Amino acid sequence: MALDGMTDQHLPRKAMKAELLDADTELQLARAWRDQRDEQALHRLINAYMRLAIAQAAKFKRYGAPMNDLIQEAGLGLMKAADKFDPDRGVRFSTYAIWWIKASIQDYVMRNWSMVRTGSTSAQKSLFFNMKRVQAQIEREASVSGEALDGHQLRHRIASEIGVPLRDVEMMEGRLSGSDFSLNATQSTEDEGREWIDALADDGAQAAEIVEDRHDTEQMRDWIIAAMDLLSERERYIVRERKLRDDPRTLESLGEELGLSKERIRQVEAAAMGKMRKTLEENADEVHQFLL
Repeated sequence: MALDGMTDQHLPRKAMKAELLDADTELQLARAWRDQRDEQALHRLINAYMRLAIAQAAKFKRYGAPMNDLIQEAGLGLMKAADKFDPDRGVRFSTYAIWWIKASIQDYVMRNWSMVRTGSTSAQKSLFFNMKRVQAQIEREASVSGEALDGHQLRHRIASEIGVPLRDVEMMEGRLSGSDFSLNATQSTEDEGREWIDALADDGAQAAEIVEDRHDTEQMRDWIIAAMDLLSERERYIVRERKLRDDPRTLESLGEELGLSKERIRQVEAAAMGKMRKTLEENADEVHQFLL
């Protein structure tokens, strides 16, 4: 792949020399990878947008992770985006890929920030990556208005601005300001004090995470069902066979079954996805909050 054998010195230089793709070329490459699994097309697509991945990786240097590791994670997110990208949705690949790139880097930073897990829910991620910026903004605004905020007032405003419970802000503040220490250290000076390692959460899914994941899945399913209800029977069938199966049908096989050309199946699919996208856009605020 595009990242094999590259060091942090070589990859950025190579990325800056990569070709710039126009919309038509990008579309052809994406379709070649999706429909024929053309690895040369995938290589061109990945190489052309590695500069985007590297630019995103550079934004996370302040978290102390090695730049080369950040670039590798950004590249993994870019490749995942290429594998999942649907060129018939009418959006540029860069617009789609940037979400996957940032998600991959953020997951890496969260995993490696501390020996103690910082949390992995969407709310905790939003708090982790936005707390310092929001705090600085609130402090600047208070300074301009001549307002003096104590610690509790500041944390309360941060919670309100980001949309998380106050207790989450207090917990994250402690984790971000503290430093790592031995997990075999005791929690008290007593000889029989419990070691900190005994207090670590189990790596398995906790009850709150299970409930949250189930809620998210049900919410997304409701949005998709509502969007698909607006489609014709043929459109629903094509979307279901192309997008919702574990082993998606090809355009050719659907065309043979329905007595339509490959291009006509593609057109019907694109029109159906456009209708669904319009329905989801009507719930744009909810969807945005869900994806944070």
